[in-house]
Amino acid sequence: MDTGWATTPMSTGAMANWTALARWSAWGLLLTGPLLGGWALASTPQPVAVSSRAEAPKAQPASSDAVAPSGFAEVYVAAYVKAGDSDAASEELATFYPAARAMTWRAEEGAERAESASAVQVRQISAGYWSVTVAARITDSSKGNEGHVRYFQVPVRATAGTKGAASGWVAAALPAEVAAPTGAKGAAPELSYGSAHAPLASDPAVQTINGFLAAYLTGRGELDRYLSPGTTLHAVRPAPYTAVTITQISDHGQGPAEGAEAQVPPDGVQRRLLVDVEAVGKHTSSRPMTYAIELCARDGRWEVAALEAAPALATSANSSSQERHGS
Repeated sequence: MDTGWATTPMSTGAMANWTALARWSAWGLLLTGPLLGGWALASTPQPVAVSSRAEAPKAQPASSDAVAPSGFAEVYVAAYVKAGDSDAASEELATFYPAARAMTWRAEEGAERAESASAVQVRQISAGYWSVTVAARITDSSKGNEGHVRYFQVPVRATAGTKGAASGWVAAALPAEVAAPTGAKGAAPELSYGSAHAPLASDPAVQTINGFLAAYLTGRGELDRYLSPGTTLHAVRPAPYTAVTITQISDHGQGPAEGAEAQVPPDGVQRRLLVDVEAVGKHTSSRPMTYAIELCARDGRWEVAALEAAPALATSANSSSQERHGS
C-alpha cells in the first residue's frame, strides 16, 4: 500500500536536486495557469549574469528542508481541491494521504480547481514534521470559473528510509482551510534609490539600457555589445516582446550631478539603476516591469555589468552587497 511520496536513500545534495525536480514535474502534471505571483515560494534562482568581480555574492537557494515539504503540500492541495466522487480521484489523493482511500467524497469531481498554489508559510513542528500553509487560487465552474485566493494548512511528515534518513513525504491529515496568515499581505518595502525621473535621451546610460533591453527582450541587436567584459547574459528566447520603453529611472545612492548625465565617468566607475519599463508584445499591449541594473564605465561608454537579483532595500545596511546578482 502506498504511504506517500517515497524515494530511495540518497545524499543531502542529491535529495535537494530530487525534491526540486519532483516539485516542478508534479506541477506540470497537476496544475495549470500562472503561478500565484505574489505568493510564490522562492526557488533556486538561475544566475543571469557572471563577471570576474568576486566580491559580489550570488543569491542563495532556498533550503531543501523547506522546499521538499512545501512542494509536496502545494501539489497535495491541488489534488484535494478537485477531488470528487470517483475511484480515480481517491487513488490520486491517496498518493499524498493514504487514508483517503477509505473516504467518501460527495463533491463533484473537478467542480473546483486550484489554478495555482504556492506555499506562503512553513513551520517545522518537530524533526521531520512540518506545517505548510498553501495559498491557492480556486476557480468554481458553477460560477463561471471566478477565482478567489484561499488558504489551506497542511501537516507534512517525512517518511523514514534506511538508517533513519528521510526518503519521502506523506500528509498526516486532510488539509484545513484557514484564514490568510498574519503578514501575508504587507506594505511594499522601501527601496534604496533616489527619486525616480523620466529618462533623458541624452544620457549615455539610458542609451545603453535602451539598446540592451531591446536585444534582451525583443531580439533586436547584438546583446554582447552592451555587456562589460566577463559578463555573460543570454537574451530571452523566444523573444516575448516587440518593443520596450523606459518610463522612469532612479539611482542607487548618489546619482550623477545635475547636468552631468551626458558625460561618462572614468573607467571602472559603477552606477546602479532601478529601471521601470513598459513592454509591448503580440498579446500584451502594455506590460510594466522593473529591472535593477548595474552599469560600469569603460572606454567612454556605459556597459551592463549585471542584472541584479533584486532591488536594494533601504532597510538593510548591507543591501548593496547582499542583493547583487550575477556580478
